[in-house]
Amino acid sequence: MTTPSKYTDLELRMLELLSNRYPSITAAHIEMINLSAILALPKGTDHYLSDIHGAYEQFDHILRHASGAIRRKIRQTLGDELTPQQQVDLAMLIYYPEQKLRQILPTLSDPQQWMAESIAHLARVARTAAQKYTRSKVRKRLQPQFAYILEELLSESQIDNLQKEQYYLSIINSILELGEGQRVIITLANLIQSLVVDRLYILGDIYDRGPAAEKVMDRLMAYHYVSIQWGNHDISWMGAASGCDALIANVVRLALRYGTLETLLDGYNINLRGLARFADATYANDPCAQFQPKADAATDGYTTEQLARMHKAITIIQFKLDAQIIMRHPEYEMQDRILLDKIDLDSDTILLDGKRYPLLDTNWPTLDPRNPTALTSEEQALIDDLRYQFQHSQRLDQHMRFLYSYGNMFRVQDGNLKFHGCLPVDEHGEFIAFPLGGELLAGPALLERYEQMAREAYFGHDPQARQAGQDAMWYLWCGQYSPLFGRRRMTTFERYFIADPATHAEPGGPYYALRKDEAFCKKILAAFGGDVERGRIINGHTPVKVRKGERPLFAHGKLIVIDGGMSEAYQPVTGIAGYTLIGNSHELVLAAHEPFTSTEVMIREGIDLTPQTEQIEAFPRRVMIADTDTGKQLRGQLEDLRKLVDAYRSGILVERTDNTRSG
Repeated sequence: MTTPSKYTDLELRMLELLSNRYPSITAAHIEMINLSAILALPKGTDHYLSDIHGAYEQFDHILRHASGAIRRKIRQTLGDELTPQQQVDLAMLIYYPEQKLRQILPTLSDPQQWMAESIAHLARVARTAAQKYTRSKVRKRLQPQFAYILEELLSESQIDNLQKEQYYLSIINSILELGEGQRVIITLANLIQSLVVDRLYILGDIYDRGPAAEKVMDRLMAYHYVSIQWGNHDISWMGAASGCDALIANVVRLALRYGTLETLLDGYNINLRGLARFADATYANDPCAQFQPKADAATDGYTTEQLARMHKAITIIQFKLDAQIIMRHPEYEMQDRILLDKIDLDSDTILLDGKRYPLLDTNWPTLDPRNPTALTSEEQALIDDLRYQFQHSQRLDQHMRFLYSYGNMFRVQDGNLKFHGCLPVDEHGEFIAFPLGGELLAGPALLERYEQMAREAYFGHDPQARQAGQDAMWYLWCGQYSPLFGRRRMTTFERYFIADPATHAEPGGPYYALRKDEAFCKKILAAFGGDVERGRIINGHTPVKVRKGERPLFAHGKLIVIDGGMSEAYQPVTGIAGYTLIGNSHELVLAAHEPFTSTEVMIREGIDLTPQTEQIEAFPRRVMIADTDTGKQLRGQLEDLRKLVDAYRSGILVERTDNTRSG
C-alpha cells in the first residue's frame, strides 16, 4: 500500500499501533469523550516534601494528614456540623484508623452507633475528596472487596439525599450487622488519604541521619504517584549500591556518626562484624574520643566503645578512598582536599592552607607516610567485603531501582522547576562550565549529563563507564560545583581532627546569595524551560533557620526552600520540623510542621499536629487539568485519536470488530 501524502511513514506506524487499542471509530470516540471530560476537571493536589533524612515517623505522619489538607476537607464538608474537637477526633480516625479504633471502641457504650456515624462522616469527606477525579480513578483506589459498597456510598448527592436516605442507612446497617464496620472505616480512612493528594514530589535526601530510611522507601514504593529529585545523600547511597568504595565508606561512616545503624543492619542486611573485628584489633587501646556516636545508647549488640572504633576505622578508610578519586580526576580541582599527606606524625600537626594546626587525634596506625592514601591489605579486604554486600542486598537493589525509575536530577512540572540543592553559577549568575564525561557542560546540559552518568554507574556494562559514573556520583556528593552540594569544600576532616571552628566553615556558592534576586530566578526558569512569569523554583537541601528569623520564601516568592528540619538532628538549629508545600486548584500553601512526638501520645490525648499554613498565592481562577502538563499530554492524545478517526474514515486504515484480527 502506498502511504498517503497526508501522513508520514512514522505517523502511519503510530496510527496502526493506536488502532490495536482503538479498533473502531466508536472506540476512539468513547476515549475522546473521556479525555475531554478529564480536561474539564480541577487539577489534583500536589504535595511537596524534602530532606526526610530517615525520619520515618515524622514523614509518615505528614503523609497521613497531607500537610493539613485533610483537616481542610473536614472543615469544608462538616465544619457546620461538628465541633472543633469532633473534627480533631475524626481527623485522627482518618490518619490512624486502626490505632484510633483500638483506643476508642472499648470506651463506648454504643459502639455500633458510633461506627455508623463515623462511616457516614467518612463517606462524606471521601465524597468531597473524590470530586476532582473520574469514577474510574476513584475505583482504582478502592479495595476490591468493598468496591461496590463504597461506590454506592460515594455516589450520594445532595439532590437525591432525601430519596435515598433509607437506602444508604440500610447499607451502613448491613455493614455493621455483618461485623465489617471496622474494616470499612479503615478502608474509607485510607481512601481519603489517597484521594486528598494526587501527586507526591520528593525533593531529595531520603537517606542518612535518621534511623529508618528503608521504611520511607517502602512507603514511597506503595504510594500511588511519586516523583523524586535526587539529593546528595540519595546519590551517596545510589553510588554505594553501584559499587563506589568511597561512597560505601561514606554511607557506613554517617550511620556510625549518627548512631543510626538500623537501616544498614536490619533494613538492608549489611553485616558490619568484619568492620568491628578490624576496628577492635586496630584501635584496641584508642579511646576514639572524636568518634563517639551522636546517639547515646549502644546499638544492636555493639558497645559505644566499639561503635567509636568502627567509626574511626571507616572514616580513615574513606579519606584514603576520597583522595584516590581526586587523584584520578585533576579536573575536579580538589587537590586541597587530599589531607592525609599533610599530616606530620612527629609533631601531630597538619598543614592546612599555609597554617599548621594541632590534631585532636594522634593515633594513625594504618597511615603509611610514604603512601598515605593507600589502603592496608586489611582495609582493602574490608572494603571488598562491604562492596559485595552493598551490591548483593536484594532490598537495597529494589529501593535503588525505584530511585532510578522515579527520580532524576531536575524536573519541570506545570511551569515549576524542581531540584534539590543549587546550580553551579558564578557571582554574576552565569552558568559555570564543568568538564564531565569528556565534555565541558553547563546549566541544564550539565545536570542531564550527571543523570546519564549516574544511570551508567548502576546499569552500565562497560567497566570504564561504570567507574566514571561512580566517580561523578562521588563528586555530586561533595564537589564545589555539584548541583547537589554547591559549597566551597566539605570540611569533614576538619570537623573530626581540628579544634579551630574557622576551619569547619563550608562557604556556599554564589547560587545561595543570588536566589534572593527575582531576575536571577526568572533567568534560571527560562534556561530550564519553566514558566518565567507564573512558575517557581522549589529547592530543599538548606535548612531554614527559623530560630534566626529566616524565611523559606526568596525573591518575592519566586523561589521556595522546603527544608526546615524534618530530621531531629536539625531541629535545634531550625526550631521547627520542616516545611512542606501544598498546591491545589485554588491556591499554593506553605506548611510549617511541629516536631513529632509519637502516634500513641497523639491518639491518647487527642492532639492533632496540624501544621501552621501560609497562603503563598491564591489563583485568580481555578486551575483545571486542561491548564497543566497533564492537560497538554491529553490534548496530544486527543489529536492522535482525531487522526485515527480520520484514517478510518478516509480508508487508510480499516475498522475491526472484536473478532477481527489484523493480518
